[in-house]
Amino acid sequence: MAAPIAYSLIATDLDGTLLRGDDTLSDRTLAVLARVADAGAQHLVVTGRPAPRVRPLLDDLGATGLAVCGQGAQVYDAGADRLLWSITLDRELAETALGKIEAEVGQVYAAVDQDGVDGLTLIEPGYLMPHPTLPAVRVERRDELWGEPISKVLLRHPHLSDDELAATARSVVGSLATVTMSGPGTVELQPCGITKATGLALAAEHLGLRPADTIAFGDMPNDIPMFDWAAHGVAMANAHPELKAVADEVTLSNEDDGIAVVLERLLGGADQYGPLTLSIEP
Repeated sequence: MAAPIAYSLIATDLDGTLLRGDDTLSDRTLAVLARVADAGAQHLVVTGRPAPRVRPLLDDLGATGLAVCGQGAQVYDAGADRLLWSITLDRELAETALGKIEAEVGQVYAAVDQDGVDGLTLIEPGYLMPHPTLPAVRVERRDELWGEPISKVLLRHPHLSDDELAATARSVVGSLATVTMSGPGTVELQPCGITKATGLALAAEHLGLRPADTIAFGDMPNDIPMFDWAAHGVAMANAHPELKAVADEVTLSNEDDGIAVVLERLLGGADQYGPLTLSIEP
């Protein structure tokens, strides 16, 4: 076995963090994740994507363990293809929250992620998927979004920026839901009190690991609770300013193998990629 790594749990966001813009991982990143496993550490994906949209990526990684999905609303067992834990967003509360937001900013376009390992992503007319590679089913009317249990609602506004829409949503939604911003064009409503940190904490407990054992990587404000929970938080160079402000360090971008740079440093030594590049301090 390789020399031990300083952290037993490596928690990584996907979009804008572990994945490149084309939804792939570089050979360098794959190689360092293999070294992490050889060192006895666990790699845990912690993502806003629902479990059905994460499963193909976990297959590509050869992952058979746990993943935290749906902004913390799901803990998914990839090997068994089942949810160990999930919580749904009350659909009446979601509709009420959506009405309050539209009363302030005018019409928004909505989508939902259904609960379950085979749940669909439904989008109403006018909603554009921020990741065109992710499958979605278009419905004709908004009320069709509420036909099955959901884990979250995704929102877009035709004119407001994500920051503006998220700020307004937080000001009017109150305890109806938790508002997060997880990527370009991705403002979301999820069950009140649920964050990436709640899902990460549940998964870590299942694995017998603690916050002190954890290093976390992310790029958006929805990763802030995860950084608050973990012992060490690393923001990508392409990260939102709000996340960089609370990060313990800033590494290179997702396109430049920022995660690999930090993990290689922690593992020690150089490999076929040459001398290790030091991460950038905030």
